[in-house]
Amino acid sequence: MTSSKSLLYLVFFLSLHFFSGFSTEFTVGGDEGWVIPKDDQLYNQWASKNRFKVNDTLLFAYKKDSVMAVTQEEYEKCKSVHPVYFSNNGKSIFKLDRPGLFYFISGVSGHCERGLKMIVKVLEPASPPQVASETSGPPTSGATKSAKVVVVFVVSLFGVMFV
Repeated sequence: MTSSKSLLYLVFFLSLHFFSGFSTEFTVGGDEGWVIPKDDQLYNQWASKNRFKVNDTLLFAYKKDSVMAVTQEEYEKCKSVHPVYFSNNGKSIFKLDRPGLFYFISGVSGHCERGLKMIVKVLEPASPPQVASETSGPPTSGATKSAKVVVVFVVSLFGVMFV
């Protein structure tokens, strides 16, 4: 029983590790992009509906504007002299490189005050499950069969992803 459970945990852990390597690119504001909103909470509402993880990216699409990553204090003041990040190329990509809060504002005077700002919360990475040690006897045929099914499923899943 112990070896089949260990195998199950190993397969589960490897699949988590494999899938955690994927990142997502989010287009800020969806189809509208990074524009002065009608509702000054639009971007924070958009951000709260998404689940961001480390290594995801944010795509800011805009015309005649800019985006800055700033401190919380600068976010609250809608002003930054030395932003953490600045871009004004119309299609800016920002990588979320750590868990925690990120603060974004427009760099164009007056736009932040009109709602062109956003807070993004990046989730902590999931920790792998802990394996409990057992001192039971040899695996039963049912446990061995379950382990084989999981291995076949994961191998099949990986095969489908690489085809």
